[in-house]
Amino acid sequence: MFVQQFFVNGLAHSSYLLGGTNTCAVIDPRRDVDIYLEAAKAMEMKITHILLTHLHADFVSGFMDLADKTGAVIYAPEAGKCEFKHKALSEGSTFEIEDLAVKVLDTPGHTPEHITYVVTDRSRSEDPVAIFCGDVLFVGDVGRPDLFPGIAEKLASNLYDSLHKIVALPDYCEVYPAHGAGSLCGRAIGAKRTSTVGYERRNNYALQLKDRDMFIKSLITNMPAAPDHFSRSSAINRKGPELVRKLPVPAPLEPKDFWEAAQREDTLVLDVRSYEAFGAQHVPGSWNIMFSAVFSTFAGWILPPDKDILLVAPSKEQAQETLAALRRVGLDRVKGVLSGGMFAWAKEGLPIDHICLISGGELNEICKSARDTVILDVRSKDEFGAGHIDGAVNIPAPELRTRHTELDKDSPIAVVCTTGIRSGIACSILKTKGFKKVYNVTGGMTGYNAAGYSAECPACAAPHLPAKI
Repeated sequence: MFVQQFFVNGLAHSSYLLGGTNTCAVIDPRRDVDIYLEAAKAMEMKITHILLTHLHADFVSGFMDLADKTGAVIYAPEAGKCEFKHKALSEGSTFEIEDLAVKVLDTPGHTPEHITYVVTDRSRSEDPVAIFCGDVLFVGDVGRPDLFPGIAEKLASNLYDSLHKIVALPDYCEVYPAHGAGSLCGRAIGAKRTSTVGYERRNNYALQLKDRDMFIKSLITNMPAAPDHFSRSSAINRKGPELVRKLPVPAPLEPKDFWEAAQREDTLVLDVRSYEAFGAQHVPGSWNIMFSAVFSTFAGWILPPDKDILLVAPSKEQAQETLAALRRVGLDRVKGVLSGGMFAWAKEGLPIDHICLISGGELNEICKSARDTVILDVRSKDEFGAGHIDGAVNIPAPELRTRHTELDKDSPIAVVCTTGIRSGIACSILKTKGFKKVYNVTGGMTGYNAAGYSAECPACAAPHLPAKI
């Protein structure tokens, strides 16, 4: 038995290659699938099975592309009522991959249709050796059951039963989850990327909640906010995502053509440069989501899916990486890329806009003297609660799309997050809403605290996250 894990930073998504000697399965694949083809080729294996644990909410999966390129059979939960060609599985279903015997457990809770694959390596033993448990069980956490309005309590109760079914497996059984630290599919997933049933039984907080009602209450309260794309990715995966090879190839656009295209009501401009570069000059009305480990999550969270996208990127390579990251969250309507970047734009004499950058020291002076300036903290409610500047207003960056009306457009607004990335996003949102006096605090609370203006914030110093933004 051979297992190889593939991890996508930011989305904190783990997929797997499960192999025998000559053939293998890919479990919960990401959308850019060449990585699996290369891995299978290196191991001299043929991909014959594609296994889905559930219809993921946080990303658009690559099972259709992988099947298209390999001819492998897609296996999926029967309860998912999937619309693509597949072999439907439910409790007790079995199949083999050479010496590997795979048995299916119904494990609803995170989603209604969730299943878990229990693997036995018969070349060594008749006992189960590993589970691929998707989002039902994580390292130190369990899958959140609150993503489906109206049935959260029912799913939490199902999750309680599913977990007790899993922990009946042997202690040594290896646990291969679909997400790690940084994923919003759980509350606080551990940084370790694999575990065992025995370790989780003894140490996972959720498995210590023996009372069903207490378990349900814990799992449906105080959950982190769910990004917008969580509400649409499951449906895309149920239908079967469009093959990447059939998607339009973004056209390189000269500045004047780019500006003309940007004026269309069904089009937005997305600038993925750093917040410093964006602040210096950018296309008026554009959105700024700096390309980082968490880019896909914030793009899927913030950008409207019914708009064509025009990209501003610092290089062709960055534009290609951005394209793949957008497709992972179902944003497939990228139609053009600015040729020559903002350097070419400026040479054409086209309009530009700016966002003023200020330091932690300047923010401190504002705190002491500029009473008319609003300090807007765009971190999450929990981060804000862990430590913030006195008098600051807390509106998480994604919520500014609708909650900007709570702010006075005529007041100067100093926007702060952890490092400047989320505040860069927030500043661009405010600019698209007509705010003029917007300032981005460089270095965010991290820099503000490092300069000694306040005590270190526990959230800013949290270890093992994919990026401190």
